Amino acid sequence: MGTDVLANALADPLASPLLLRGLDAMGEWLVVVDEDARVAYLNAAYAAFLEVEPKQAIGMPIRELIENTRMPEVIASGQAELAHLQRVRGHHMIAHRYPIRVDGRVIGAIGTVLYHDTWEWRQLNVQVQALEAETEGGPSSLVTGGTPRWRQAEVIGECEAIRALNARVRKVAPGEASVLIRGESGTGKELYAHALHRLSGRAQRPFIKVNCAAIPEALLEAELFGYAEGAFAGAPKGGKPGKFQLADGGTLFLDEIGDMPPAMQVKLLQVLQDREVETVGGTSLVPVDVRVIAATHRPLESLIERGEFRKDLFYRLNVVPLEVPALRERREDIPMLARHLLSRLAESRQRRCPTLSEAAMACLSRHSWPGNVRELENVLEAAFYLGGHHLDVDDLPEVLRCREVAPPRLGASLKATLARAEREALLAALAECDGNRTWAARRLGIAKSSFYEKMARHALRVD
Repeated sequence: MGTDVLANALADPLASPLLLRGLDAMGEWLVVVDEDARVAYLNAAYAAFLEVEPKQAIGMPIRELIENTRMPEVIASGQAELAHLQRVRGHHMIAHRYPIRVDGRVIGAIGTVLYHDTWEWRQLNVQVQALEAETEGGPSSLVTGGTPRWRQAEVIGECEAIRALNARVRKVAPGEASVLIRGESGTGKELYAHALHRLSGRAQRPFIKVNCAAIPEALLEAELFGYAEGAFAGAPKGGKPGKFQLADGGTLFLDEIGDMPPAMQVKLLQVLQDREVETVGGTSLVPVDVRVIAATHRPLESLIERGEFRKDLFYRLNVVPLEVPALRERREDIPMLARHLLSRLAESRQRRCPTLSEAAMACLSRHSWPGNVRELENVLEAAFYLGGHHLDVDDLPEVLRCREVAPPRLGASLKATLARAEREALLAALAECDGNRTWAARRLGIAKSSFYEKMARHALRVD
């Protein structure tokens, strides 16, 4: 009787073909059995996974078709089983099973596979956790050793490049692969490192940052791997754990990885391969469970060619590359970014958020922004304090006051045009590097001596 009822229901003109085609189109896998636990319906997606034609499956005992099934138990008990883990053909799936009743009697059961493997479930679960953290207004108090300050919600932008980047971040965040974030200084690479951590299964564990360019070479090994008691004169009793140990179970963010000395690159590569660290002066290896995210604004491929960066380390770090676009490449996002930055600044200072005039916004949109979002933030902070409740052109720095970039003059020689472009590149690099000539030379990929020669040639100050 149960088989007949199910067969009649599935053969109903209202059910076919629209409903059945809809069931076949579902991403979830679905199977229906009668009261004898024989297949009454199998949708196309599930049939493809089981490598059987849907019509050939009709009438088969469910245990012959699907290993470890509990459909007969659901029919016998009349109780639904929700979110049960089931292993089918080597895959750990998560399934729902419901009894089907007619006039109070169980005549069959229906089962759906919600997640085809546990990876799909973990990916959804960590994003739900991240969403909960966003709505709660701050990171969990369980996060220790370093708390990510940013959320992906603060990655402001609607241009195609930013939307594609954000989508890529959401895909790779739940995984364990190393990520290399590249982009000019001030584009927000650190922000994306925080977002990757918050959207991962490690979100409740430490987030530790190391700026590889800010630590002297002689101290970098001890900073990364720690040191044992008595490792050197003045070493404190008991030693000190390194950043890798502090980040155990969480995420280690290696900023400015392109500035890491070659000797340290070898040791970092060894740790990434073996997942073990040896403290300075220590005698034993300590296992660590750390996901590494690295970032740089330097052209690593050029550094590899010059022998300044190891190719094998590059491949180990660059498992998933992320490229953060420069602000000048997404000018359409500038108005949205400006309003967001002003709003955040006003909130932190408990002041009313000022508005920007159309003329001031036009100036912001025209500027080349060699310092990217960081430069925009600094400009708006200055205007916030110097202006009133309505910011106009006069409240912006002089360099931004609607000075449009002059196109090459008609009739200008190629030599003059190239010289003008070189001068602007030198000035942009200096502005991006806060006037640091060594960093500016590195940013341009030239020797420091060449940088000074070019500055003198263009009558720029070299003292």
